[in-house]
Amino acid sequence: MISFRARLVRLMSRQYFKTITPESDVAELRKSWDEIGSKLKVAKGVRLREAVVDHVSCEWLVPEKCDEADVILYLHGGIYMLGSANTHRRMVSFIARETGMRALIPNYRLAPEHPFPAAIEDATLIYRKLLEQGIPAGRIAVGGDSAGGGLTMATLLALKNAGDPMPGAAFLMSPWLDLAGKGESLKTRADKDPWFDPANIPEMVRRYCGSRNPKAPLISPLYGELSGLPPVLIQVGDHEILLSDSTRMADRLTEAGVKVELQVWPEMWHVFQYFVGQMPESLRAIRDIASFLSVEMGSGSKRAA
Repeated sequence: MISFRARLVRLMSRQYFKTITPESDVAELRKSWDEIGSKLKVAKGVRLREAVVDHVSCEWLVPEKCDEADVILYLHGGIYMLGSANTHRRMVSFIARETGMRALIPNYRLAPEHPFPAAIEDATLIYRKLLEQGIPAGRIAVGGDSAGGGLTMATLLALKNAGDPMPGAAFLMSPWLDLAGKGESLKTRADKDPWFDPANIPEMVRRYCGSRNPKAPLISPLYGELSGLPPVLIQVGDHEILLSDSTRMADRLTEAGVKVELQVWPEMWHVFQYFVGQMPESLRAIRDIASFLSVEMGSGSKRAA
């Protein structure tokens, strides 16, 4: 059974997310989420540092006693239209603290003003700039939530297709991997998901990829050729309509010979890790991410003392 705090967070967050529809004003949604994010404090012992990489504004989150050898490139969620370093700063600060790794959050370009492939262009640009700074590929982890989880996988595929070296590991939280919407959980979890209505997804997809085929691998990485990718951790809630995106991706990665760990969290919802500090399940999940990165990336990835 989930914690009492988790039940409260589920109920309260449901009221907010059920107001988001395809008719919602994107500018107002961005402003609202940024205002919420600005009120959330970063994890204790983590400092913030602003940066600009080429044309992309970014934020570094650096934990105490971090040797800065390892980097997390974190790609935020928000249906490719919302979100920023501001909205995800708190959650990523906890990931940085628990891993002992500095984390970089780029404010990649958003749809509908900048549809596919702008976000992938920005993400691959940032990754290559990290390599140019002398950071070995194996000392970089790429991760993200929701659309940012899908963007993580699309970025890996784009890098592989271009012949770039792969990062040391990747982690996905409730990733959106199939914009064609073929997963069975769109139906089987529709009455359990506290946030999302499957009927709203087609319009959100249209704003991101327009008339392009939603099954194109860089739009829906589930349909990509996955061999040669680094180890992947996937965390997903059992009560979310995107559950099938994660379970099918885990199966496809295994078939492709890629090491993958799938965690399905009972009674949890979309990106429940976002509520770290408010419910114990979130911190436990983030510590599982830290353990995964420690194993896959060696002693350079460890919790700060």
